Amino acid sequence: MSIAIGYVPGAFGQGGENPNFLRELVEVGDKYGYDSIWLSDRIVSDRFSLEPIVALSMVAAYSDRMKFGTSVLALPLRNPVVLAKQVATLDYLSRGRFFPAVGLGQEEPEEYEACGVPKGDRARRTDEAIVLMRRLWQEDKVTHEGDFFTCHDVSITPKPIFQPSPPVWIGGRSPAAARRVGRVGDGWLVSSATPSEVGEGRDIVFDTAAQCQREIEEDHVGVLLGYYISDDYEQAATKAHQFVTRHRPDAHFTEFTAVGTTEQVGELIQQYIDAGASKFAVRPLCAGEESMEQLEIMGQEVLPDFHK
Repeated sequence: MSIAIGYVPGAFGQGGENPNFLRELVEVGDKYGYDSIWLSDRIVSDRFSLEPIVALSMVAAYSDRMKFGTSVLALPLRNPVVLAKQVATLDYLSRGRFFPAVGLGQEEPEEYEACGVPKGDRARRTDEAIVLMRRLWQEDKVTHEGDFFTCHDVSITPKPIFQPSPPVWIGGRSPAAARRVGRVGDGWLVSSATPSEVGEGRDIVFDTAAQCQREIEEDHVGVLLGYYISDDYEQAATKAHQFVTRHRPDAHFTEFTAVGTTEQVGELIQQYIDAGASKFAVRPLCAGEESMEQLEIMGQEVLPDFHK
């Protein structure tokens, strides 16, 4: 099973003061052979963030090699017909390099309210949206009458290059998220999960897929992994702690974060591989001005051990 390591930019420069920062990030990815780049989604936020669909169109133009995806797109906040058109367009223009990973969105209610979507409906909206998007990618005329979306005899073009449809990866650490992957997804992209939790969730994904008479490729289990590399483990842990986006009351962040020397970071990646993961999106846990250096260290000293 081949291992693929991509990256999430993390803190975006100095609050977006450098519009060329995205181009520079893509150049680093190409220079060191990263598999892919993944952009996060936050519509309502005080922090600088790019709308991922628009920004990834720039990534497609900056690199003709790297794959790219969302980590993860808040699907309940978007109209699936419009999103299906956007995904198909990006897939077509990039010749099949776009991987739309989706999730239920953040826990805070403000974003749902601002987008006119009841938070309580988000799980069912997500399931229905994935089914509808697949039909739009695969069928010439689609009629759909669901609980949340309705359309009659509609088509979208271009159809995606990636057939039968672009692979829809689904985020989320809960057993419910893993079951959703088995029911309607093509891959699992999990964050803030320990290696043992990835192994347990992987079993749920494939057991559920078998029950639903679906097939998911064995290597479609991915991990979003925060990291910070330093010769001093304690210094690395202290630095990374400041930039962890989501702490857990039931697990110390170092159980699901790679910190320390390149050897220690590589050891944790290997633990995830042993648990059944084969795709990674690593995220430097540091200020924006240091993230480029961290991506270079990872590219120079860790990637060669896994990209063979």
